[in-house]
Amino acid sequence: MIGPRPAGGRAVVLDLDEDAEPAQTAAAVRSLAKQLGVALLEVVPGAQTVLVVATGPAGLQQLLAALPRLPSAPTAAETTGVVVELPARYDGADLDHVARTTGLSVEQVVHRHSAVVYRSAFSGFAPGFAYLSGLDPVLRLPRRDTPRTAVPAGSLAVADGWTAVYPRRTPGGWHLLGTVDVPVFDLGVDPPALLGPGRRVRFVPTS
Repeated sequence: MIGPRPAGGRAVVLDLDEDAEPAQTAAAVRSLAKQLGVALLEVVPGAQTVLVVATGPAGLQQLLAALPRLPSAPTAAETTGVVVELPARYDGADLDHVARTTGLSVEQVVHRHSAVVYRSAFSGFAPGFAYLSGLDPVLRLPRRDTPRTAVPAGSLAVADGWTAVYPRRTPGGWHLLGTVDVPVFDLGVDPPALLGPGRRVRFVPTS
């Protein structure tokens, strides 16, 4: 971990090492604060940061003094447990392009993408849009040069080092691999986001 950087009188931003998992760090911060009896308002993971907001400056300073006690590797609880399995039709508009660009066959792209257990690192862009880490390095492509003005809800996509499911129809510049029919964001469910930070997920190919 690099930092922390102050963000006002009762908040800090933790800059994470490149191989750190933001959701795991956020969970560790919450656990440490609970051990210390420090009340937190928010712990928000980002791509390579975690924002920590305490209820007051004293509690924040107490937490900062204990940050070296944060685990540097995921615990057993963070690497085991329930895996959300989402059925995926690999029928995306960019599937052939991804195969050509990576030098793989379509079947190999599907295998490499579906063989991984991903972890939801953080949410952003739109409600319920979870950035899932763990993407096979071969499939890490930059965003499209020209974003689409409308990507259908349920689209399964990749860009940079992430994969994600679009929770609703929005513009987007990721490469579309397929379709997931299970809603990943539903205001009628508690919690509304199926893939909140820390959740583990696997995509199961369907015919």
